[in-house]
Amino acid sequence: GSNFLRQRLCLATVSGRPVIISGIRPQDEEPGLRDYEASFVRLLDKLCDGADINIDETGTTLRYKPGQILGGEGIVHNCPSSRGLTYFLEGVLLLAPLAKQPVSIRLRGVTNESLDPTCDTFRTATLPLLAKFGISEQLVFKILKRGAPPGGGGEVLFSCPTLKSITPIELLDEGKVKRVRGVAYTTRVSPQFAARMVDAARGVLNDYLPDVWIYTDHMKGPQSGESPGYGISLVAETITKGLKSADATVDLSASAATADAKGEDAEESDLGTPEGVGALAARRLLAEINLDGVVDTAHQALILYFLSLGDEVKPGRVRLSKLSPAAAQMLRHIRDFLGVAFQIREDQGDRDTVVLSCLGAGVTNTARRTF
Repeated sequence: GSNFLRQRLCLATVSGRPVIISGIRPQDEEPGLRDYEASFVRLLDKLCDGADINIDETGTTLRYKPGQILGGEGIVHNCPSSRGLTYFLEGVLLLAPLAKQPVSIRLRGVTNESLDPTCDTFRTATLPLLAKFGISEQLVFKILKRGAPPGGGGEVLFSCPTLKSITPIELLDEGKVKRVRGVAYTTRVSPQFAARMVDAARGVLNDYLPDVWIYTDHMKGPQSGESPGYGISLVAETITKGLKSADATVDLSASAATADAKGEDAEESDLGTPEGVGALAARRLLAEINLDGVVDTAHQALILYFLSLGDEVKPGRVRLSKLSPAAAQMLRHIRDFLGVAFQIREDQGDRDTVVLSCLGAGVTNTARRTF
């Protein structure tokens, strides 16, 4: 079916195995691929050379025969406003380090929405994770314009260097949180909203630690996209350089409901006010910190993927909290496409975590010239 389509297509591309995905929402009112999934397939086609992609008339079966990951500069892709840009960026991120040329890509669409992590979280939490695998120099991510749903109109620039191979790493000690950083952004609303979100978030977090610093980012004019919106992205940094992130975005339909209901159901319409958004992001961050584990739940699948590509000499190990559905599915797909099985060992002590270890598949970048 359509579940975890990105994972399958990316792993198929890396392992070079053709894949047939059938039964994509056959019972649905609108069967077949959604617009953002079709857009992701088109994006893969731009990144790869010689990929063979067939979708039948109803859109319920996708045949994909991967090509070589080419990369290159000046790729521009317009994404539909049904999903955030991070939906596409996460897919690019899985393939870009193994491309033939360094990837430089511009994506246009919705930068911040509630289904996917926001672009701020991508910049402050996802990319530093890659530095642990040795992908840090020439790694550039800029938010040129912000775009809130439904209009979108945001634009980001992402460049990523290529690697010869990926070194396995051990991430076992998550450490205590020493500080929290964040960004509160507003587009096409009063800049006062950012200050209100910051106050609410600090009101929750200052009970636990003093070092909380949240930047405000007010985009105006053409940089602010097509629709009004605001939100906040928080990242907690631990003493062992681990990062946990959480974010919250305003739900404008909820804020309309708040005005109508005048607080009948206060819990539901949390996302309708700046205070609600700020406090919710802070509570989500505390929940992530409360789950031990070196990375937060949103990045589990990503780190497992890079561990499975590592060299075959030394095992990679990582400690994670309860596995998210995406991470559990990623483990299955890694086994099916790369033939790498993780050993899962429960942690000693009172911590509710598991240690996953594997010998990587030793995927090397065949396209990149070595001499």
